[in-house]
Amino acid sequence: MAFVAVLPQMSCGQRSIAVGDARFRVAERGASPRRYIHIHGNEQTARRALAEHMRNRDGRAFFVEGDGRNVTVGGLTIDPNRMFSPVGARASFKRLNPDATPDAISSALAVLERDLPALLRALLPPDGGLIISVHNNSEGYNIRTEIPISEARHLPEPGVPNDFFLLTDARDFEVVKGSPYNAVLQTKPATEDDGSLSRLCAARGVRYVNLECFAGRLARQREMLRWVDEALPMLRP
Repeated sequence: MAFVAVLPQMSCGQRSIAVGDARFRVAERGASPRRYIHIHGNEQTARRALAEHMRNRDGRAFFVEGDGRNVTVGGLTIDPNRMFSPVGARASFKRLNPDATPDAISSALAVLERDLPALLRALLPPDGGLIISVHNNSEGYNIRTEIPISEARHLPEPGVPNDFFLLTDARDFEVVKGSPYNAVLQTKPATEDDGSLSRLCAARGVRYVNLECFAGRLARQREMLRWVDEALPMLRP
């Protein structure tokens, strides 16, 4: 399915924001403080679930363009969910571009420093607002990966470890603890900053929910996205 075909039709139109050569299509309707993002192009189930969700929701949704997991910034490849801190971005540049010179990495970091603020201004919600990020995973990653670096966990479905929420707000986690879905709380992850959006939000005190579902489970991801969007308050004081 082509990328354009799954984008929601939003009455206020669409625009895009560039970070290096990466582009994020922004679909917006109404004045809701809620933000949504699909950040890995190869996670097609998550993209479709969010696009369908936004057909009847107010808010601002961000969709990375393309079908690849990684993007290009300053001539180098980077995981777009590792670009939200200098240390995380540098590590991702080194890992994905093993032959890059220090000067090339510094130049790419300078492009991030120039372009990323515009994306963050549009993406980060007003005080008390919420970001919902949609992801897919496979056999190599699940909630058990996150439990050792989390402050709390909720495991009503231990046999379905690939489907879970990761939250950065303790009050939101208390709400999710009343659900039938797995979840972890990370306000202060116990490892080095990896440059992910969740780490940035935790550091800044921004309410954030990461929705992980096994690739291909579209109905399940629709269900979990609808539930969390309706269960969590629009704003917190």
